[in-house]
Amino acid sequence: MNYLLVIAHPDDEVLGAGATIHKLIENGDKVAICTMANHAAARVNISDTLANDQRNALRTLGVETIYSADFPNIKMNIVPHLDLVQFVEQCIENFMAEAIITHHPSDTNNDHVMTSYAAQAASRLFQRKQGIPILKLLMYMEVLSSTEWSFDVSANRFTPNYFVEIGREGIDIKLEALQYYKGVMRSYPHPRSKESLEGLAAYRGAQAGCNYAEAFECVFRSV
Repeated sequence: MNYLLVIAHPDDEVLGAGATIHKLIENGDKVAICTMANHAAARVNISDTLANDQRNALRTLGVETIYSADFPNIKMNIVPHLDLVQFVEQCIENFMAEAIITHHPSDTNNDHVMTSYAAQAASRLFQRKQGIPILKLLMYMEVLSSTEWSFDVSANRFTPNYFVEIGREGIDIKLEALQYYKGVMRSYPHPRSKESLEGLAAYRGAQAGCNYAEAFECVFRSV
């Protein structure tokens, strides 16, 4: 199956689903990354070579296809919604995506929210245009330092109902890929620390009765 991850920024894909990406590719599925904002003008201590960092990180996971837009960082809320949707639609059509993974719409980071809304709208492309594969799966992922905050109490919080067992090897490959993102990882107890990511994977694994896991919220599945 062709999986398209629609993310706001480079690093989101590894933080949220790095081990799952690697497992899917190892199992013979195809994975592409659609990145909406590739600059980090509003982010502190982040590499100014994010695009290159991302290529190196994704090469570690086995990803070959990356789509990159240039929407403004932390300003995606002032970009016309249609522009965001149409870019995601182009990626869906080009990659012939059958499954979409994106941010949860109640994330604290506004770019994550706008990206999620755009991915949701674009996910119905197969109903509007011929020749597009029928959508089989739409899921939200969790990105530590954003998803867990969920300040908007009027929205539903991230509620995982789909767990991917990743094992210790999945944690290791995820951390290896994150090392390529300069300035992203921090010291514990920051949520983007080695200990926090390991702890989350252990907790999600315990929830699902498996050996480490990445958790998702499945919102649409067609069997």
